[in-house]
Amino acid sequence: MKVADIRAKTADELKSQLADLKKEQFNLRFQRASGQLENTARVRQVRRDIARIQTVLADRARPATAAAK
Repeated sequence: MKVADIRAKTADELKSQLADLKKEQFNLRFQRASGQLENTARVRQVRRDIARIQTVLADRARPATAAAK
């Protein structure tokens, strides 16, 4: 997933996508532990996508908190 795609989405869309990715990450951890994980690279992709979304959400929240002070 590209950062430009993430920035184009609304906060609600990002939060729902973040929840989906966290569920997928949970399932991937179980698959890895039980030896059923076939695509090991997907773990890394999901982890980085989660970080990208969290970064964009934090960037959007930062100016709002600075203006409130």
